[in-house]
Amino acid sequence: MTGSATARRMWQALEVLHMTVYFAPEPRDAFRRAGLRGGWMGYFASRSAAMGPVPAEVVAATFYNFHPRMVHRAIPDAWGFATPAEVLAARYQGADAALGRLLGGWADGPEAAEAAALARRATEGRDPAGRPLFAAHATLPWPDRPHLALWHAATLYREFRGDGHVACLLAAGVDGCEANVLAAGAGKAPGAFLREYRGWSEEDWAAAAARLGSRGWLEGDGLLSEAGRTARAALEQRTDDLAMVPWRHLGEEGCARLLDLLDRPTRLVVEAGGEPFPNPVGLPAPSA
Repeated sequence: MTGSATARRMWQALEVLHMTVYFAPEPRDAFRRAGLRGGWMGYFASRSAAMGPVPAEVVAATFYNFHPRMVHRAIPDAWGFATPAEVLAARYQGADAALGRLLGGWADGPEAAEAAALARRATEGRDPAGRPLFAAHATLPWPDRPHLALWHAATLYREFRGDGHVACLLAAGVDGCEANVLAAGAGKAPGAFLREYRGWSEEDWAAAAARLGSRGWLEGDGLLSEAGRTARAALEQRTDDLAMVPWRHLGEEGCARLLDLLDRPTRLVVEAGGEPFPNPVGLPAPSA
């Protein structure tokens, strides 16, 4: 298996499951019970807790596309309210509760167990070199319950792919704000939404747009030029190429079976309103 289309299809399926931890109410409630204050503190602390009580600079560097001042509002204060171990426990409790509600009986059924086993085979033991968020999450123990083990595998792949995407952006000379402007220019989400969601000011956004315009990537109306579409497509293609490692390990037959198994739970999450479309990561809703 050498094509990278499988990597994108796996991301589109597994990300639906992973993102429930950001949009479902159960994780927010779990973070609040753990002592964290506000949704963004829960987000930054829970996603970075696997790295330990790291400073805001580490979180901003690895998350990449948030304005650093937004991270500084939550980190390191979060570690004074809850330890990383307590935050991680809340994260898994919230994911467990959210997926249990969204998936219903599927969560503990035989298809969930089979999907979790296949996803684990793909993601466990992959080389973490150059992938800091994946490396941190890969040290965490595997949950016993099938739906939560599947969510853990989805998280591992999410960070494996994301770390590779950051490397591609860096190699292309695209900074965090510019990455958001490119996504908006490609129509993945409204620009004002992405700008505010990731903490960039109007001045930051205009400066990033000007830089991309000087490269010939952005038109005056904020949409990508032909050169910009080509450049962004190359970035996405390279990201998918780098994300193929787990799926080559799993093999063609295993990948086909896993994609088939993931169809039902992803639809259950979407139908139950588990996450919004459009969304900040540009994840499309599953096709009918």
